[in-house]
Amino acid sequence: MQEAKRLQSLPPYLFARIEKKIQEKKAAGVDVISLGIGDPDRPTPGNIIDKLVEQAHNPENHSYPSSVGMMEYREAVAQWYKNRFEVDLDPASEIVALIGSKEGIGHISFCYVDPGDVNLVPDPGYPVYGIGTLLAGGEPYNMPLKEESGFLPDLDAIPEDVADKAKILFINYPNNPTGALADIGFFNKVVAFAKKHDLIVCHDGAYSEIAFDGYEPPSFLQAEGAKEVGIEFNSLSKPYNMTGWRIGWAAGRPDVIEALGRIKSNLDSGAFQAIQYAAIEGLTGPQDSVKNMQAVYKERRDTVVNGLNAMGWNMKAPKATFYVWAPVPKGFNSSEFAELVLEKAGVIITPGIGYGDNGEGYFRIALTVDNKRIEEALGRMKDAIGKVEF
Repeated sequence: MQEAKRLQSLPPYLFARIEKKIQEKKAAGVDVISLGIGDPDRPTPGNIIDKLVEQAHNPENHSYPSSVGMMEYREAVAQWYKNRFEVDLDPASEIVALIGSKEGIGHISFCYVDPGDVNLVPDPGYPVYGIGTLLAGGEPYNMPLKEESGFLPDLDAIPEDVADKAKILFINYPNNPTGALADIGFFNKVVAFAKKHDLIVCHDGAYSEIAFDGYEPPSFLQAEGAKEVGIEFNSLSKPYNMTGWRIGWAAGRPDVIEALGRIKSNLDSGAFQAIQYAAIEGLTGPQDSVKNMQAVYKERRDTVVNGLNAMGWNMKAPKATFYVWAPVPKGFNSSEFAELVLEKAGVIITPGIGYGDNGEGYFRIALTVDNKRIEEALGRMKDAIGKVEF
């Protein structure tokens, strides 16, 4: 029995490979410090947990939920957008609940992509944009994200025939893995590009609340005409340390939201209502935990940047996300350098090639480890590789 061609076309999932390496090293007795996976290490705020416990005891929440999400949850998302971005959304037609934003990103291509269709995918980028495209039978067209362009795609460089054929344009700011930022001016250009070529914009805003130094990332939906061309994904995973809870949303253009809800109704049974109530508590309750979390990540960011610079890097501190994207030293490609750091220092970093061909020459460090362990990891790296050259 052979696997389906759609499965055979997929590369091994990057983070599954990282998890396997971690387990192999631990089995060999190595004290591994993993700076590879962006999974927050801080606990979910207590008020959110308390709300889950309360609602889990309510038998009314034990039946199948709505596949598109409780109206109360969608209303909370709409209010959050109003408070945070001054964006008005209709919770009935412009918001759909997701089992984490990854689920929606993976499913959106099934709504619009037929075999042979094209999606525009950032490179480097979150692997699921391309994986969802491939599973739907489409072809990813990789848009290079270059440092000299602020890791923004050059929309003018996309051939006209490719742009006209494309169904979906994926963008993601603040950006994973590069930490790059986008402003409303860029989003306005994206809206104009989408209107010209009749394509759907899918903006992944998962890191909108992980920002420092007074910077507040904008929403794509703040751009004029954004709801005419696309949607925005977001999640409670990063701001409220709820990665394992699997709760998020998509918001924006009503027909796209309806299509995503329709495919979900045929493939999943929605998010557990008690989790939706807990998410409402997160979105509408005290936001002190978000500010505290930002302070924690800022301290860790500074530790990483200062530690790398002491070894010979010349890094600027990123203003958003909990990642540091750094160039690989002279004499290595990204996989070779990651392997060296693992073998010599027992530290996991993510090679840039795992995010696409244009990620080669870089590596990513995740700030999702206690600051003392980050200091230890950088100390081990310094002992193992000393000063580096570029």
